[in-house]
Amino acid sequence: MKKKILFFEDLGMKGYKETWEYQKILFNNLIQKKVKNRLFQKEKPGHLLFVEHPHVYTIGKNGKNKHLLVSSDFLKKIDAGFYQTDRGGDITYHGPGQLVAYPILNMDYFFTDIHKYLRLLEEVIIHFLLRNYGIKGEREKGKTGVWLIKNGISRKICAIGIRMSRWVTMHGFALNVNTDLRYFDHIIPCGIFNKEVTSLKKELQNHISFSEVKHLVKKSFQEIFNVEFIHPL
Repeated sequence: MKKKILFFEDLGMKGYKETWEYQKILFNNLIQKKVKNRLFQKEKPGHLLFVEHPHVYTIGKNGKNKHLLVSSDFLKKIDAGFYQTDRGGDITYHGPGQLVAYPILNMDYFFTDIHKYLRLLEEVIIHFLLRNYGIKGEREKGKTGVWLIKNGISRKICAIGIRMSRWVTMHGFALNVNTDLRYFDHIIPCGIFNKEVTSLKKELQNHISFSEVKHLVKKSFQEIFNVEFIHPL
């Protein structure tokens, strides 16, 4: 099967709001092209953005503010932002040492099945963990994301929250690499009580090369979605 071509950008360290606005530009451009041009199959099918955010908490459109356990004054003290977003899912944390990926895809090129899309995003991380670090990532029934399960205890290593309109996606997944997990103590992550959060660093008891993780996750995304990347001019 011929590989699809995606634009890839590594944005480095960038603020959440600025990145969100950029996502919306790319997202709306894809939708407008689809609406205006039924022959849009000749265009590129989308984008993949990698980014690392400064400390920030974000909550999905159906999330509950009570899952943020601290005040706005406390957020200022720990230099963390807070945003109500247009993605699915509940509250989560983004920060240094966490790889955030935003696929902005025209799903008409792939398949029009939102559940399959979520499962493939999970598969990118499951594939990445097992192939490169010998870690078995798993799914939990009725929940989105990737978990490590040992002795019946689940620890979430990757959160997923997306938006989809006219079969165009935005938002994506957040993989804890060298993340300071103490920031999760201030929320009920993804609105799920009594569940732990973990990171590659914690599981492997060693600081992980962030650049290596980006390279390997990118490679896993290529394989699972059968795409090739080009860099925008």
